[in-house]
Amino acid sequence: MSSRIKHQDKKNAISIINASERQMQFTLKQDVTDESAFNIIRNIYECFRMLGDAVLVSKGFASIDHVEQIKELEKIPAKTERPISLVNSLRKLRHNINYYGYIAKKLKLKMPFLSHTPVSIHC
Repeated sequence: MSSRIKHQDKKNAISIINASERQMQFTLKQDVTDESAFNIIRNIYECFRMLGDAVLVSKGFASIDHVEQIKELEKIPAKTERPISLVNSLRKLRHNINYYGYIAKKLKLKMPFLSHTPVSIHC
């Protein structure tokens, strides 16, 4: 695990979860166009990353990278329409957008990991 040990902070974890939920609700209200696709993908990924971070914070760890946060999400036995493991595909897509200039199109937003199914995470 590439994280450092901190103290468990359930209050901070809940704040992160609430912020993620607010950001996701805002993002899902945006019009999907070729021009907005990259931003919507990045925002949705960031919301999932924040949930993984909240899990780590609640356990007393400070994550060093995004991969660890996503792996933490994959450990949760959540009942969703789509496998949580697909969030890693979203991470890679976001990485390509941010670091290689990949141009996301509206079509990409129809990928299977972008479900509107709510997931509850309790700390």
